[in-house]
Amino acid sequence: MRILLIPFFATSHIGPYIDFAVRLAAARPGAVEPTVAVTPANVAVVRSALERHGPAASGTVRIVTYPFPRVDGLAPGVENLSTAGDDAWRIDAAAIDEALSRPAQEALLRERSPDAVVSDYHFFWTSSIAAELGLPCVVFSVIAPFSGLVMRILAGAVVSGSRDVTVPGLPGPEIRIPVSELPEFLRRPAKDQGTFSPCNAAQARCLGVAYNTFAGMEQEYREANVRAKSLKRCYFVGPVSLPLPAAAAGTSESPCIRWLDSRPSCSVVYVCFGTYAAISEDQLRELALGLEATYLQSPLPSRSCGW
Repeated sequence: MRILLIPFFATSHIGPYIDFAVRLAAARPGAVEPTVAVTPANVAVVRSALERHGPAASGTVRIVTYPFPRVDGLAPGVENLSTAGDDAWRIDAAAIDEALSRPAQEALLRERSPDAVVSDYHFFWTSSIAAELGLPCVVFSVIAPFSGLVMRILAGAVVSGSRDVTVPGLPGPEIRIPVSELPEFLRRPAKDQGTFSPCNAAQARCLGVAYNTFAGMEQEYREANVRAKSLKRCYFVGPVSLPLPAAAAGTSESPCIRWLDSRPSCSVVYVCFGTYAAISEDQLRELALGLEATYLQSPLPSRSCGW
């Protein structure tokens, strides 16, 4: 079974897509052939992610390339959100611009003619192309249900000049978020945010959505997310970054996992910053020290760690 995976132009998306591809190959050794499609400048990101899974992964996950769209204001070779600096918004805009990004991806799909397609949220036209070719198409969301639900609710709701915003309609207690902490695209005027509407519609149109989270996580938000997006079906397949069983992995367990295994049950809180957040090492250290200082007066022990 040949599966073509098409991640968004960002390291924080490509990494989970590689993890997912490795898991797909390991699920049916010799029977599943995953191929990851990226633009040329992102091949190095793919290879780096594959190296984390050991030598065997490079033989089970293939890489194909397609040209990055020509984008005004971006220097040649800048094809990744993580390396675009202040021009990162141009990467976002190009990714959801059907006139720019669809032609090369459609040509690749028709040329490769896979048995199934796994596409990122941004590329909403993939489900239509797959339908024409008679292929199943699944959206793989690297963002878990809670974050996805919050972003969908807040789309068009942020008022310029507001210091914080309440997220209405969530199960559980009220949640208020500082506007400065929201993804950049949510801080744009509502008319600009509307460009993501076709992406939301595509999720409801395709075969289903796979989330990088496990079924027991975010239960209430999971169900609310499915209802809000009118999804046909959902698959909860993560965390895809966890190491494979030794027989399938071909590599040793990570120091992070070994440390976590040494801790008592329910003693560790995991805080993740990713996807749209460009956070430096210094900022991460300040966040860790701030979290640690918050609990200095608490009887519970605390420790700040970074990986």
